[in-house]
Amino acid sequence: MKVTAQVVRSGGWWAVHVPVVPGVFTQGKPLDQAAAMAADAVATMTGIDAGDVEVTLRATLRPDVQKDVDEAIRLRRESELLRESATRQLSRAVADVLDEGLTVRDAATLLEISPQRVSQGARA
Repeated sequence: MKVTAQVVRSGGWWAVHVPVVPGVFTQGKPLDQAAAMAADAVATMTGIDAGDVEVTLRATLRPDVQKDVDEAIRLRRESELLRESATRQLSRAVADVLDEGLTVRDAATLLEISPQRVSQGARA
């Protein structure tokens, strides 16, 4: 069963509510445990196994805070994609310059990386 749990900061606690299952409310301190708490609460109210409950968390934050959170997540994901692309491109470039007969040291100078990184790229 897939559910969305609404989480709202309430003092030092997180209040957790699963609107699609009547009566499912719980609370806890660490946000990283909110999904498990919601799954347990859904299991209690429905009789299904907590392991069969897939929970998506939706936090209610001030709009300016939510905007910052969303932008940080977007930029982190974009950065990860760019890093993966850069790694693949660097491996191709290392292979190309070494195939041209350049030494590892010359390849490192040309690619602006260390000779050790050239050797790593050659193995990738």
